Amino acid sequence: MPNIYESMTDEQLDAEITKLEAEVETLRFRDLTLDMTRGKPSPEQENLSRPMLDVLTSTSDLANQMVDAANYGAPDGIPSARRLMADVLEVDPQHLILGGSSSLNIMYDIVTNAWLHGIRGNEPWGEQARRHPVKFLCPSPGYDRHFLVSENAGFQNVPVRMTADGPDMDEVECLVENDPTVKGIWCVPKYSNPTGVTYSDATVRRFAALKPAAPDFRIFWDNAYVVHDLSDRPDELLEIFGALKEAGNDDLVYEFASTSKVTFAGSGIAAVAASAGDLAELKHWFSVERVCGNKMNELMHARYLRNKAGVLAHMAKHAEVLRPRFALVEQKLTEGLGGTGCATWSHPHGGYFVSFDGPEGSAKRIVALAAELGVRMTAAGATWPNRHDPHDTNIRIAPSYPSLDNLEVALDVLVVCTKYISAKLAREKRAGIAE
Repeated sequence: MPNIYESMTDEQLDAEITKLEAEVETLRFRDLTLDMTRGKPSPEQENLSRPMLDVLTSTSDLANQMVDAANYGAPDGIPSARRLMADVLEVDPQHLILGGSSSLNIMYDIVTNAWLHGIRGNEPWGEQARRHPVKFLCPSPGYDRHFLVSENAGFQNVPVRMTADGPDMDEVECLVENDPTVKGIWCVPKYSNPTGVTYSDATVRRFAALKPAAPDFRIFWDNAYVVHDLSDRPDELLEIFGALKEAGNDDLVYEFASTSKVTFAGSGIAAVAASAGDLAELKHWFSVERVCGNKMNELMHARYLRNKAGVLAHMAKHAEVLRPRFALVEQKLTEGLGGTGCATWSHPHGGYFVSFDGPEGSAKRIVALAAELGVRMTAAGATWPNRHDPHDTNIRIAPSYPSLDNLEVALDVLVVCTKYISAKLAREKRAGIAE
C-alpha cells in the first residue's frame, strides 16, 4: 500500500505536517517517562512466581537423588532439574546440562572457549581469525545480545534475511556449505526476537541437513521462548535433535533455554543440550570455571515447576497477563496506522516482542522523537548486526513491562511519531525531487 502522505498535494501535506506538529507538542507537554527498551516481565508476572520462594525452608530436605543441594557436587545440575529442562526441550536428560541462571552466559562461554581452544580438536577460532576474518551468521532483524556476543569475540557478523518461515535457507545453505570461514549462526527458532516468527518444519529440517564447509561450524539454537505461548493454539516447533537424527547429522547444534522469563528474570536456571561428543567437551570447558551451579535454586525450581505440564500451567498464567498487552498493541497500531501505508508490524502468537517497520529512513528519527516525548524504546538498528539496519526501518516494540494504561500512552506516542516522521520524509523526498 502506498504511503498516504506521498499521494497528498503540497497543500494537504503541509496542513497534515502542521496538524501533526501540534499533536507532538501536546504529547511533549505531558512530560512522560515511559520505558519500553527491553522485554522485561511486568510486576504482575514477577508475582506469579513468588510462591516458589516458599518451597525451601530451614527444615526442607535438601537431598535430590543422593545429591546434597547444600554442598559441592553435581556440576552438571541436580537430576530433577536436568529432567525438568530436558522435558521442556523434549531431549534426553543425558544430553543436557545446567549452567547457572543465564543461557546467554552459557552462549558467551562456548564462543569464548571455542575462540581460545577450538571445537573438537579443530584450530581455535581466534587462531583462524589471525589469517582471515571468521564469520557468524545473524538472521535479521534479530536479537541484539546475540550479535554482541559474536561481535565482542572478534567475528564478522553477517546478516541473513528473515522470512515468514525463518532465516532465508537458500542464503544460509549457500554461505554455510561453501564458505569454511562461517563458524556459526544465531537462531531463535520459536517466536523469534523480534519478529515472532516460528521456524517452519521445512526450515528446521534444512538446518538439520546442513553440510558445513567448516568442521567446527555450529548452530546456536536459542529456544528462549519454547513455552512462551499467548494463545491456546500455540505455534509448533519441530524438535531439532530428532531432525538431526533423521538427516544423519550429529555434532551440529547447541540448544539453549532458561527459566528467566518463566520464574524470575536473571534468577532462573539455564541449560544447554548437545550431542554426546559436544556435551563432553562443554563439560570439560565448564569444569575449569565452575565447581557446580546454584543447586539450591535448581532444587527450588524442580520442586515448584515439577515437569513440563507444571511449566505450561505456570506459563498459562503469564499468558493471561501478556495477552491484553499484545492485543492493545494490535488495536492501537491498527487504529492509528492501519490503511496509511506508513507501517507494517508482526502479529506474534507468543514471545515478548512485536517487530515494527516504518518507511525507509524513519526508524532512528521515530525512536529519537519518541525519546524526546518521554518514551524510550530499543535503539533503532539494534536488531541488526553492528547496529546497522540497512534500510533504517525496524523498531522493536516490547509491550510486556508497562501497565496497560502506560502502554496505551506509549503506543499513542509511537503512532504520532510515525505519522509525523513519515509526513516529513514525504516532504523531504518531494523537495529533493523538485531540486
